[in-house]
Amino acid sequence: MILAISVFVLSGCVSSTLDLADRGNIKIPAKMITEMNEKGMTQSSPVLVRIFKKESELELWKKDQTGRYALLKTYPICRWSGQLGPKTNQGDRQAPEGFYTVSVGRLNPKSLYFLSFDLGYPNKLEAAKGYTGSALMVHGACSSSGCFAISDEHVGELYSIVRDALRGGQPEFQVQSYPFRMTPNNLAIYRDNPNFDFWMDLKQGYDRFEVLRQPPKFSFCEGRYRFGEAVGDAKFDDPMAACPEFEIAAEAVTEKTTGDIEMMEQIISQGNVMSYAYSDGGMHFDFRKILSTKGPEYLSKRTSASKVPVSRPKSALADPFTPAKN
Repeated sequence: MILAISVFVLSGCVSSTLDLADRGNIKIPAKMITEMNEKGMTQSSPVLVRIFKKESELELWKKDQTGRYALLKTYPICRWSGQLGPKTNQGDRQAPEGFYTVSVGRLNPKSLYFLSFDLGYPNKLEAAKGYTGSALMVHGACSSSGCFAISDEHVGELYSIVRDALRGGQPEFQVQSYPFRMTPNNLAIYRDNPNFDFWMDLKQGYDRFEVLRQPPKFSFCEGRYRFGEAVGDAKFDDPMAACPEFEIAAEAVTEKTTGDIEMMEQIISQGNVMSYAYSDGGMHFDFRKILSTKGPEYLSKRTSASKVPVSRPKSALADPFTPAKN
């Protein structure tokens, strides 16, 4: 149930400093605890989050009794802003793409948008490239200026689960933010996008997790992401410095990456692959349906106890699957 709260109005995705109800100690719903138990998970077992812009979905993964991570729940994203591609500048309204780590200090129990956690943008690589911006969050409501908004109800559940994992001993959890699911078809669709090489770097981490079901170790060198262990005692103090030698990825990971690229090329060779453009971010179909039939005020009440307006509702309903003009 969404709790009724009162807040001052702030701009962007910045949080409130008001001492409101003790939202930070919200309990994990009993139904969710039952689901965890059925999947061999505990309240304190480690977590991992994956975000997909195109699909407007946020996945919550948890380590189970086998020691591998398993999908616990997928949350629909009510609003994200910008285009597919990384955030580079303060005020560009782009939602970040990349790999981030969230410690307990990044949890915000007094957020303007009910509850939130900061992704930690810019990370070390983004800062080295001169990217700017701050307070890029996963939060409640249905409003985004570079954040991922998933509704008060959903963020309350998500927040309680990641908080208990951190309280249980996990020092930080990994967030992987992608433009889309890294499937051969999506790669074919966006093959001509200027961010394609960057996305293929992210895919290296994506494939490691898909195959091994463990958070991939990541570092930065030569202005890029690198995944896995470096050979020797390499240090990564400068993300723009030359890369050391890295271990060879597990055979199954290499086979997946190679197979996906081959399938992508096959899809491209068959023709009829078109790219798509966003007006200003996206919204999961579940929320788009409510917005289109009942309007932004109704959706606002459904997603925010403090009645945060739906950001740019006309843009949210603009069809992102209209072929882009070349």
